[in-house]
Amino acid sequence: MNRFENYSKPRSWLLALALAGLMAGCGNNGDGGGGGSGGPSAVEGPTGTVSTAAGNVSLGAAGHYAILAKAGVSTVPNSVVTGNVGLSPTARVGLTGWSETAAPDNSDVYSTSAQVVAPGKLYAADYEVPTPSNLGTAVLNMEAAYTDAAGRTASSAATTNVGGGTLTSLTFNAIPGGATVYEWGSDVTIPTDLTFNGTATDVFILKVAGTLDMAAAKNVILSGGVLPQNIFWQVSGAVTIGANTHFEGVILGATGITFGNSASINGRLLAQTAVVLDATTVTVP
Repeated sequence: MNRFENYSKPRSWLLALALAGLMAGCGNNGDGGGGGSGGPSAVEGPTGTVSTAAGNVSLGAAGHYAILAKAGVSTVPNSVVTGNVGLSPTARVGLTGWSETAAPDNSDVYSTSAQVVAPGKLYAADYEVPTPSNLGTAVLNMEAAYTDAAGRTASSAATTNVGGGTLTSLTFNAIPGGATVYEWGSDVTIPTDLTFNGTATDVFILKVAGTLDMAAAKNVILSGGVLPQNIFWQVSGAVTIGANTHFEGVILGATGITFGNSASINGRLLAQTAVVLDATTVTVP
């Protein structure tokens, strides 16, 4: 007699049901908690493109967000953000000006806003599981990316303290063979347009020991195929971008990032304190 024939017996049926439940549970966790597409632990919405070029700064889970901050993310409407917005360890009270709407399924895992282009979402540390854990990982990865960039060595004397910290009508050219690293031991001011020239595989890392300020109505210009996801601004002080100015790259700020009225960026705003927007357009690469 086949050993599987007696399922009609009550004890055998119980064993079969238990085995089926166990197998179903294993299947649900088969992604190792990584949150496959549509899974309950997934960070949904556009994550954009992160750099895979040689010499890049890895963003890890921070690359799931267009904006990620620890103390607050505020907007004067109407900003336009294409990508996810994350805040941790501060609770949702730190998301100001967004007029959030609850998730359609009332799960409280995320919220939405008319200022965040669908399917982008807002996440904060007091939303329901698994959001707090996901944000905690992203913040740790953001801090690690900052530390990585800060530890890079300037490529040459020619990329050290360029312009004495005042970048007037300059073009930064890529140096072949890995990341081109610029370093300033001071504040940096950009009073004019600034151009990056290179190819789609060239990486630029800009290390600023002080603050970073760019004047109003100016532009960061990419030429020769340079991609915004390959530009990393590691800034120890506050970052302030003037009204109507267009910026490019991933900002890794140790403090706050502020964009003036109608300013814009192709890139990411990753701040270890707060991000302040004023009718700003933020687009992940």
